[in-house]
Amino acid sequence: MSAVAAPALELVVTESASVEIKKFLAGEDDLPETAGLRVRVVPGGCSGFQYSLNIEEESKQGDFIINQHDITLFVDMFSAQYLNGITIDHTTNMMGSGFTFENPNATGGCGCGTSFSA
Repeated sequence: MSAVAAPALELVVTESASVEIKKFLAGEDDLPETAGLRVRVVPGGCSGFQYSLNIEEESKQGDFIINQHDITLFVDMFSAQYLNGITIDHTTNMMGSGFTFENPNATGGCGCGTSFSA
């Protein structure tokens, strides 16, 4: 009898994104060592789903927990199916600065780059 392996989740955070995430985490008062950044997708946006980033004090049951660049990311099971293989970056240009998401699972997107369809 063979055990069924849990699905894997691959998520890449660029160095520039990790620097910004660390700034957000450092700006929060009294965060426990269990704190991290929740990366998820939520219904909405002009293409069906949008990305959400939130600081949380600890993971929830069933979360994927990913450690990269000395930061901890939490991803719930629902979001994992849409975020597997994604690259999170932080860019600055004439329009401003913010996080960008390169998602190989997206079948469409919007002009603003904050929502996608899958």
